[in-house]
Amino acid sequence: MRALLQRVTDAQVRVDGEVIGQCGRGLMILVCAMRGDEESQAEALAAKAAKCRIFPDEAGKMNRSLLDIGGEALVVSQFTLAADTRSGNRPGFSTAAAPEDGRRLYEHFAAHLGSLGVKVETGQFSADMKVSLTNDGPITIWMEI
Repeated sequence: MRALLQRVTDAQVRVDGEVIGQCGRGLMILVCAMRGDEESQAEALAAKAAKCRIFPDEAGKMNRSLLDIGGEALVVSQFTLAADTRSGNRPGFSTAAAPEDGRRLYEHFAAHLGSLGVKVETGQFSADMKVSLTNDGPITIWMEI
C-alpha cells in the first residue's frame, strides 16, 4: 500500500459541491492499495502514519506524532498513487488493486487508523472529489509498505 501524508491545519473533501469529510489540525492522507496488498499491510501503514513524528514539539522540532498531538485525519482514496510514469507520456495504473480490493483495503486502512484513537473522516471511494487543504509547513511525506 501507498500513502501520501500531508500535515495540515485543515482539509476537506467535497462531492457534488457537498462537504463529505473534513479535518482540523492533523493529516490529509491519500491512500492507494496496490495489487496483492492485504489487510495486514493496511494496518501497518495506518499505524506508521499515526506514529510518524512530523509535528513540532515545544522546541519546534518535528518530534510528535498524530497520536501525540490528538490530531485528526482526512483519508481519501487515490488510485493515481499507483501511476507508472517510466515510459511514454500517459501514466499506467496496472499495479493498482482492482476496485473491489482497493475499496476494501481503503476502508480497512481508515477503520484501523480510527481504532488507534485518531478521529477519522473519509472521502467517497471512486467519486469525483474536490479536495482542499492548508498544508502546514509544507510537510509532505511518502509512505509505502
